Amino acid sequence: MRVLADRPEDVPAVFAERFNSGDAAALAQVYEDAAVLVPRPGAPATGSDLHAANSRLQKLGVPIAVVPRHVYRSGDVALLIVDWVIDGTSREGQAVHVEGTATDIARRGPDGRWRYVIDNPFGTRARRLPTEDTGEPAF
Repeated sequence: MRVLADRPEDVPAVFAERFNSGDAAALAQVYEDAAVLVPRPGAPATGSDLHAANSRLQKLGVPIAVVPRHVYRSGDVALLIVDWVIDGTSREGQAVHVEGTATDIARRGPDGRWRYVIDNPFGTRARRLPTEDTGEPAF
């Protein structure tokens, strides 16, 4: 498995490899301890909630593909704009298709490795009302 990123533009690929491995502990290493994941627009998660949200998607057994679109770096902080898609058939035989353009923040740690501080997979997608059916799997 690939080591943590030593350049911000590599963070999405490290995330994808670790996500696709199914190893939740390896995936957790891609995040700073106090990181924020926004699994649904307007609903940030931290700590064990962050890892539980990622775990729900990992358990589907459908790989993620990522394509970094832009990386803007200032010192030890970087803004990542990343197109991603999870597309395939779950372990239960259900079709899964969810995609987005992430707006993520990564930071270089004291060890020189880059990790997510904010992982916002749906970017600027509007928050939906609770009654709206998005047709997307829940994180």
